[in-house]
Amino acid sequence: MTDITRRRALGLGAGSLLAAILAGNVRLAGADSSTLTIAFNSNLPSFDGTVGPSAVNPTIQAIYRAVFDQYIGQAPDLSFKPGLLTAWGWNEDKTRVFMEVRSGVTWHDGTPLTPEDVVWSLERAGKPETGNPVSGVWASIGNFTVNGQRIEGEVKSFDPTIFKWMAYLTGYVMPKAYYEKVGAEGFEKKPIGTGPYKVDAYEGNAFLRLKANPDYWGEKPAFETVIFKFVTDATSRVAEIETGSSDVTLEIPFEEFDRLKGKSGLKGVSTPISDIGMIFITNRDVMLDKNVRLAAHHAIDKDGIIKKLLRGYGQAIDTLEAPQYIAYDPSIKVGYDPKKAAALLAASGFSKDKPARFTIQTTRGLKPKDYEMIQAIVGMWRKVGIEAEIEVYEIAKHYELRAGHKLAPAAFYNWGNAIGDPATSTGFSMFSKSPHSAWKSDDLDAKIGPLWTEKDEARRIAGWKAVDAYIAEEGYVIPLLQYVQPIVFKAGLSVTPNVSSALEPGLVSKAKV
Repeated sequence: MTDITRRRALGLGAGSLLAAILAGNVRLAGADSSTLTIAFNSNLPSFDGTVGPSAVNPTIQAIYRAVFDQYIGQAPDLSFKPGLLTAWGWNEDKTRVFMEVRSGVTWHDGTPLTPEDVVWSLERAGKPETGNPVSGVWASIGNFTVNGQRIEGEVKSFDPTIFKWMAYLTGYVMPKAYYEKVGAEGFEKKPIGTGPYKVDAYEGNAFLRLKANPDYWGEKPAFETVIFKFVTDATSRVAEIETGSSDVTLEIPFEEFDRLKGKSGLKGVSTPISDIGMIFITNRDVMLDKNVRLAAHHAIDKDGIIKKLLRGYGQAIDTLEAPQYIAYDPSIKVGYDPKKAAALLAASGFSKDKPARFTIQTTRGLKPKDYEMIQAIVGMWRKVGIEAEIEVYEIAKHYELRAGHKLAPAAFYNWGNAIGDPATSTGFSMFSKSPHSAWKSDDLDAKIGPLWTEKDEARRIAGWKAVDAYIAEEGYVIPLLQYVQPIVFKAGLSVTPNVSSALEPGLVSKAKV
């Protein structure tokens, strides 16, 4: 069997359909150039990109941005641009905000987008009971009034990042009337947005098929159909692109990237992205010992890992700020020093004969060589007196455990910060009141707390740099590297790399002849 009908494809269960896809028996991509098939590195747990743990997964923003529009748009170089809002800002003393809503936009069901949709979306996002993971950000503004297409609101608690968040995680405008009509369950069954693509078919853990929105207000999509195949195994993604079953894939091992981009019929592009690889430290067990935390950091040869495992694609970092972030401070260094690591452990009674023991969790295949990096780090730790057991989990499980403060003493994660602000890197990952933090302690909260509402920008950034230096001194987290994202695609296509890491269908086009 070489092909089957759409009806029969949708009749298959998720598992059997995925197996058929990977076996090449279901030609979802089709032979025509109007379909784009992406071998994607993550599943899609939910269509509502404003609630639940998946809403803060940087990887699936590529899908959300295809179906929904954000309040404020963001270009591939991370610069901001008009989205559903054409203008926005504060008054002079930053006690009020204003927003101008784009006219002539329609939802996928044909009804018009209104300023009331924007107000409802903002108010809904700010209610903790709704389930938005960063509801506190959205609750910082309220008491909105609408005059034509203009919205004005009160600043309840000044947040210098509020408009940046409108182009970031959970910053999607939702359809008020439709959502209230169908409810959360109905929305998951049939989601609608104002984005360039409409949801056409979905099989959990298998694929998502989108159809172009003919009434889209922005640039018209290059492809009539876009298919996201959920292929969480990196080796399988390599097979997808090499056999021609998919047109584009990403986040594959760099040795495969170097091989495939030079192969006839294929091309490749890579760019440093706003994601960083890090090891969360949870304040439990042996990690309560500062010597153990610092030893675990000093024992890691980050440059060696990048050179040997990632073929040089990446940059070692010692803080949670990548070079493109506005609070990056190159003077903050920890350094690779295994002798110092062994001495620190010895001071706390640990050695290779009596090692410090803990579990480290990691994904396997979400990012290039993620599991292999942790294997290498565990080997480095063993040489100085740390014995770590590796536990593999899916990224959705990481979010679940992190929200419940139940991560292992060490947990590998890739943190995305497409707006480059220290509040959304150091702040949300390290402040104890944040559901995204693993380390929770009063001393750190006392330093971070005042920065949330600091109106003096120079003082705010200096404050965050001081926090980053303190974290490095205390060993409260282990930053590893800034990622470079590899993308491989068929030679007939052109791909614009996105520094945010989101492989949006709108960034893929047919190559000019």
